[in-house]
Amino acid sequence: MKKVYLAVFLLVIVGSSKGQGTLPIGQAQLNLGLGFSDWGTPFYLGVDYGAARNVTLGGELSFRSYDENWDNTYYRRSITGISGNANYHFNRALDIPKNFDFYAGLNLGFYVWSDAGTGYQGNHSSGLGLGAQVGGRYFFTNKFGVNLEFGGGNAFSGGKVGVTLKF
Repeated sequence: MKKVYLAVFLLVIVGSSKGQGTLPIGQAQLNLGLGFSDWGTPFYLGVDYGAARNVTLGGELSFRSYDENWDNTYYRRSITGISGNANYHFNRALDIPKNFDFYAGLNLGFYVWSDAGTGYQGNHSSGLGLGAQVGGRYFFTNKFGVNLEFGGGNAFSGGKVGVTLKF
């Protein structure tokens, strides 16, 4: 019975909260979470900055580690990335409620592929990656939300899910 009361309480809090999706000019938000890709499960940490009406600029750090089989030998690989992004937010154009945020944009990053063993002959190498993303956020309050993003064309291809904190 306590679980039912807790669930009802949380639904009332979430349903009555007034979140705001689009990031105002001059404000920033922190994004962190996990990704999904063919190369392990990445962890990411990023910051977005409200640069203009409906436009954010941001930066992101990511890291993942995974095992790769090459010629019957397993190698422990890791990918560290640093990237910048620009997104256009469609809330005003599509008349989306304020607690949602729908966006799309481009990113450019540098990714360092490394292995813990010697003699790796695989086909992955460090370098620049250009990609695109489309995503959305749902804000439970003015400062806290969840995010989901899909992308492709770089070492973060696949997507990511996490939380957003405005400050």
